[in-house]
Amino acid sequence: QVQLAESGGGLVQAGGSLRLSCVASGRTFTDNFMAMGWFRQAPGKEREFVASVSWNGDSTYYADSVKGRWTISRDNDKKTMYLQMNSLKPEDTAIYYCAACAGAASQLRRGVRSVSYWGQGTQVSVSS
Repeated sequence: QVQLAESGGGLVQAGGSLRLSCVASGRTFTDNFMAMGWFRQAPGKEREFVASVSWNGDSTYYADSVKGRWTISRDNDKKTMYLQMNSLKPEDTAIYYCAACAGAASQLRRGVRSVSYWGQGTQVSVSS
C-alpha cells in the first residue's frame, strides 16, 4: 500500500555532494509509525544498509562507512525522506534504494530482511 520513489542520483567527482529524495504515496508515514532508510547495491555485491530514521525523526542510524559524511532526515508533512551525501568516494558508487518498515529504525541496520517496502532505486556514480 506504500509506494516509494527515489530521485537525485547522478554522476559526481570524488569529494562532491548529492542530495537524494524519496517521496512516499498511498499511506502517510506516521499512519503505521513507519521507519525509513536507505540501502545501496553495487554490481556483484549484496544490498547493504546505509542509514535509517525513526517515524518522528528523533533517531538516526548510519553505517560506519558513511557516518560523519552523510545525513538522513525526513519531513512527514511533505511525505519525503532525504539523504545528504557529502565527501563522496568512488566506493559509494551503487544503486541507492529507499526503504520503509513498520518498526524501529534500529531494526533496518540488520539488513534487507527487515524491509517491508522498496523504491525502484536511483544510480549514484562517483568518479576519481
